[in-house]
Amino acid sequence: MTEDSSNTPAPAPAPANEAAAGIEPIRLPTIEEVRGQDIWNNCAVRSVASGVMGGGLGMAMGLFLGALDNPIHQEQMTGRQLFVYTAKQMGGRSWHSCKAFAVMGLIFSAAECVVEKARAKHDITNSAIAGCVTGGAISAKTGGPKGACLGCAGFAAFSVAIEKFLDRHE
Repeated sequence: MTEDSSNTPAPAPAPANEAAAGIEPIRLPTIEEVRGQDIWNNCAVRSVASGVMGGGLGMAMGLFLGALDNPIHQEQMTGRQLFVYTAKQMGGRSWHSCKAFAVMGLIFSAAECVVEKARAKHDITNSAIAGCVTGGAISAKTGGPKGACLGCAGFAAFSVAIEKFLDRHE
């Protein structure tokens, strides 16, 4: 017999190029993935989704902060009166925060999407411009032109700081 009877498996042939061994083939997206990306790239869809998510975040924050409000005459209130007072505070604060965060998310997302499509770039400048538009729009109602300028500068700086912190753009 000329065969080796040692029962050891033969070593697998090594790939010709070691670097090519770790490369995976390119996978094309399915039609459903492409349609989903097309829907999400629509500025109106993105803005409404951001407004809804902002409203949800605002409602949660309002509930939390409303629960922390203490009435002035707490020692004179019964348990039931304290519960009713706290529930009203939580409801009012959550609705106010819900509206504010929804508007803020909608304006910021719409402005960022429009600027991104107009500039055909995805960078930190888009966030700064969207922050300026958002801060200016929110502050203009109560502060006039001076408030709009300060809101623009403040929200743009905050947007840039968040982008730098999250390191989304290089």
